[in-house]
Amino acid sequence: MPETLAAIDVGTNSLHLVVARTTEGGRFEVVTREKEMVRLGSGGADMKLLTDDAIDRAVVALDRFRRIADSHDAPLRAVATSAVREANNRDVLLMRAREEAGVDIEVVSGTEEARLIHLGVVQALEVYDRKLMLCDIGGGSTELLIGERDEVIASTSVKLGAVRLTTRFFNGPKLHPSAVSSCRRHVRSTLAAFAQVAAEHEVEVAIGSSGTIEQVLRLARGLAGEEPLRTLNGATLTRKQVAKVVSALIDAREAGTTGSLADLDPKREDIILAGALVLEGVMETCAIKELVISDYALREGVFLDTIQRHEEGTTHLHLRDVARRSVLGLVERCDDDPAHSQHVAHLALELFDATSDRHGLGADARDLLEAGALLANVGLMISHSKHHKHSYYLVRNSDRLVGFTDGEIEVVAQIARYHRKSAPKESHPEWAALDADDRQLVQVAAGLLRIAIGLDRSRARAVTGVTVAEDGEGLVLDLVPSSSGADVSLERWAAAERTDLLADALGVPVTIAPAPLG
Repeated sequence: MPETLAAIDVGTNSLHLVVARTTEGGRFEVVTREKEMVRLGSGGADMKLLTDDAIDRAVVALDRFRRIADSHDAPLRAVATSAVREANNRDVLLMRAREEAGVDIEVVSGTEEARLIHLGVVQALEVYDRKLMLCDIGGGSTELLIGERDEVIASTSVKLGAVRLTTRFFNGPKLHPSAVSSCRRHVRSTLAAFAQVAAEHEVEVAIGSSGTIEQVLRLARGLAGEEPLRTLNGATLTRKQVAKVVSALIDAREAGTTGSLADLDPKREDIILAGALVLEGVMETCAIKELVISDYALREGVFLDTIQRHEEGTTHLHLRDVARRSVLGLVERCDDDPAHSQHVAHLALELFDATSDRHGLGADARDLLEAGALLANVGLMISHSKHHKHSYYLVRNSDRLVGFTDGEIEVVAQIARYHRKSAPKESHPEWAALDADDRQLVQVAAGLLRIAIGLDRSRARAVTGVTVAEDGEGLVLDLVPSSSGADVSLERWAAAERTDLLADALGVPVTIAPAPLG
């Protein structure tokens, strides 16, 4: 595990870099931070387009951040949120970031974004053992979460961001008479569903993270004539303070004097009213009287998540445990025979381990195979016909899967997609969009999964294991029956019918050993 790592939060409003050094217990100490406001979400209220200028600014900032990371010999991980997540032309940014800045960007779902923020927050404040509600207001979306210890009890990502709402309600030079009331109604209606969820839990502490919330606190202290705080971590912000800030921002916007407010960052002058109205709405609809500010948010969560991908025994649950738990939750919801899926996953992993010398894939690929095997049948809740395609859709679009990057979810979805019927084809757009390494992973994993499904064709778990041997030409798979007298003829036949995809992926024949004589 490298001693120093770097993480970038590619946000709607700003890009943030943190370079930190790992310490004992899976924690870290920050070496340096950088921030660049690039306004990726400036392409319109629907956030469907990244403008050329915004992409240019982002690529320049990413190149600078990557060079800073290189100067510390720090491997770099970059995660993108709302603006990139929603943009129809996000591939342009992803390609240019890779080719011009040397940065591979992972696009995460809103649910995963909330989990990562939660991971960062519990490192910044002494709240690990307390049931908390988290609010993080970004440029394009607001992440809301209820959690306790390692568990995310409920979370959502709503399209309420400071940049997004400014574009929709406050884009003109003057404040329209109905703009504030219209924005407030929109915020409250959007938050209503989560507010009902929050009311069902006895939250002990409410936490706010993000630049918008920190800016509101600075404004509140400025309006009260209080000295600026050296650090905002652990500071509190009350609902009454937020109300005073919102009132002052409305008056200043009407008078055209927003820029003269004490302690206001000039770069947030145009978007702070919208952000403050989101915060006001969250605190009112969720009955929050006071927020505690966390200096850590997504980028620190990404850093900790990266540590946990490589280290066992940290103070928090390992990432793959988190991911697997979310997979099992989706299985429980959508699969009417989860025991079969779990047995198939067990057999697929045995095959993976036994053929590792041939495919050369690592532990990460093994985890994705397990997820794909467990989720292969979730599409049956829609229809048996073409359920492999339904499984792809459910996996790809579920907001219940956490602990995975967007790219990993795509791979898991394709493993589930190709567990039956036709092999991957260039005419399949999702397959065509994968790079060479991911294609090989999907082909091997789906090939192993097809055979594993055959090995439980009767769904009686008559085959409990499988051994693999070389015969000079290829691989020979031998079945381990559940008992000496178990009839596994159906499984032997079904597995033999499903070897083609794995054979193509490995480039050698794959056969099933015949039944022993006598």
